[in-house]
Amino acid sequence: MKRGVENNLEGLQVFVAVAEAGGFTAAAERLGMTKANVSLQVGRLETQLGATLFTRTTRRVKLTEAGQALYLDAQPALAALRDALLQAGHGAGELSGVLRLTAPVSHMAESVAPAATQFMRQHPGLQLELHAVDRMVDLVAEGMDLGIRLGMLRDSSLRALKLGEFAQQLVASPDYLRERGHPRHPEDLPAHDWVALTLLKTPLTWRFAGPNGAEAEVRMRGRMKVDSGASLRSLLLAGAGMSVLDSLSVQDDLRQGRLIHLLPEWTLPKGGVYAVFPPGRHVPPAVRAFVEFYRVCLSRPV
Repeated sequence: MKRGVENNLEGLQVFVAVAEAGGFTAAAERLGMTKANVSLQVGRLETQLGATLFTRTTRRVKLTEAGQALYLDAQPALAALRDALLQAGHGAGELSGVLRLTAPVSHMAESVAPAATQFMRQHPGLQLELHAVDRMVDLVAEGMDLGIRLGMLRDSSLRALKLGEFAQQLVASPDYLRERGHPRHPEDLPAHDWVALTLLKTPLTWRFAGPNGAEAEVRMRGRMKVDSGASLRSLLLAGAGMSVLDSLSVQDDLRQGRLIHLLPEWTLPKGGVYAVFPPGRHVPPAVRAFVEFYRVCLSRPV
C-alpha cells in the first residue's frame, strides 16, 4: 500500500459505500454527502494507490480488478471498526446504522415485514430498508446486508444459515374446485389446470409421499406460467387453477377459506428458510441480531 493510504480512512469508507451502492449518486445519498465530494474522495484514493478502482460509464459504475481486491480487504476491517465504535459509544445492546434486507415478495409481506416491525420497536436507533423481489439478488452488487431465501439452496458457495422449514401445500380456490372437482390422488393432477412458478428448477414435476410409504411423481400440464410467488397466489385466488404454495404465505388464505389444501394425506418435500450473507463480509451486529430474532419468530406456532 502506498504512503498516505493508511491515513485515508474516510476515502476507504466512501469507496466501500460506492462499491456497495453501485454508483456515486446512491453512495452520496447513503453517506449524506454531495456527489462531487464522493467523487473527490474516490479520486484522491485512486491517486494515492496509483490504480483505477472503478470503471465508469453513463449508466453504471463497476469495480475494477484492483477495486475488487481492495473492497474484499477493506470492507470487513471497516465493518469491524464501526461495530467496535458503536458498542463503545452506545453499549452492546443498542443498534444503530442502516440494515438493508431483501426477501421474496410474498414472504416479505406475510412474514419478514411483520417481524421486522417488532424488531425495529426494540431498536429505535436502527434504520431499515426492505427490498421485496422474487428474482435472485446479487447481495454485493445491490448493497444488501442480508437476504432471506426460501426453498433449496442450489449454490453451495453461499454463506447461509438455515433458520427454519416450511411445508409445501397443494392448493386451489373453492371456485376452481366447484367447476373442476377435487383431485383424489396425485395421479389426477395432470388433468387439472396447473399454474407453474418458473422460479423453481422443475415447476411442472412434483414428488408426493403418501400413506403407508406410498410415493407418486407426477408431471403437470402447465396452462399458465408466472415468475412471481405473489402473482402465483393471486392467480390461484382468482380461480386460474391449482399449484403449490409455501405454508408461511398461504396460512391466512387457508384459515379464511379463500384457498383449499388438497390431498392433505399426501406431502411434498419441505423447504428451508435461509439467511444468506454477502460473501467475504464481516457480519454486522444488526444483521446478527435480526437473524436471531427472525429465527425465534419462525419457531413460534402459527
